[in-house]
Amino acid sequence: MFSPATRVYLPVIQTTRDPMPRSLITGCSSGFGQAIAARFLDEGWEVIATMRRPATEGLPASDRLRILPLDVTQPQSIAAALHEAGPIDALVNNAGVGMLNVLEGAEIDKVRELFDVNVLGTMSMTRAVLPAMRQRRAGVIVNISSSVTLRPLPALSIYSASKAAVNAFTESFALEAAGFGVRARLVLPGSAPETSFGKNAVARMGMDTPEAYGPFVQAYVQSLRNVTAKTSALNVAQAVWRAVTDPDAPMMLPAGADAEAMFRDTARSAA
Repeated sequence: MFSPATRVYLPVIQTTRDPMPRSLITGCSSGFGQAIAARFLDEGWEVIATMRRPATEGLPASDRLRILPLDVTQPQSIAAALHEAGPIDALVNNAGVGMLNVLEGAEIDKVRELFDVNVLGTMSMTRAVLPAMRQRRAGVIVNISSSVTLRPLPALSIYSASKAAVNAFTESFALEAAGFGVRARLVLPGSAPETSFGKNAVARMGMDTPEAYGPFVQAYVQSLRNVTAKTSALNVAQAVWRAVTDPDAPMMLPAGADAEAMFRDTARSAA
């Protein structure tokens, strides 16, 4: 519950199986995933940090941390990871792929790969943990979306579409799950160029951008570099922590100064 006097979020999840709540976080090889894992460890949780190729680099040492291999696009990998992890109190669907490119320059195979990870991977993980949460009538699922869904932006049409799908899915799924004591929430990070996610999104642009779009795309990329209000991995970890532990948290939580500004602007426009 949230205490205004102390400004501290306390876990609200209660289980009979174990006094120590357990979270499973996907995409923990770098960036947001590592920061989220560190935050939950700091708060006394058991953390299952998953990634396609398990590695300890960047993750804090703790006897409450387990690292498991997981590819969210492979059903067998999901089943094996959840069997090894045991009961989950909170699932954080953080694994994702970025893409900075215009539609005409994007190879359709890369588009399919992006949707497979960002959308179907999120759905598959959610579907896999839901039966146990529903039976216990307790659990939280947090899906990492993006602030790019708050307003149209160039060279992000494909990525924005994938995250908009995550938004729509989560909002509707939350209505399905609420009657069983399971909550679903969205965290919308802003631009995080210092993280490997941001760098990889640019790298995926590669040489695919048609020459005709070159000046347009380069001008936009430069505008991103000039923005002073950005998002840090710690901003995202804080938003995820609130989404999990505050039962009154709104459906969408922006993470980072730029995301919060976009969220306020969108709210004013809708008013």
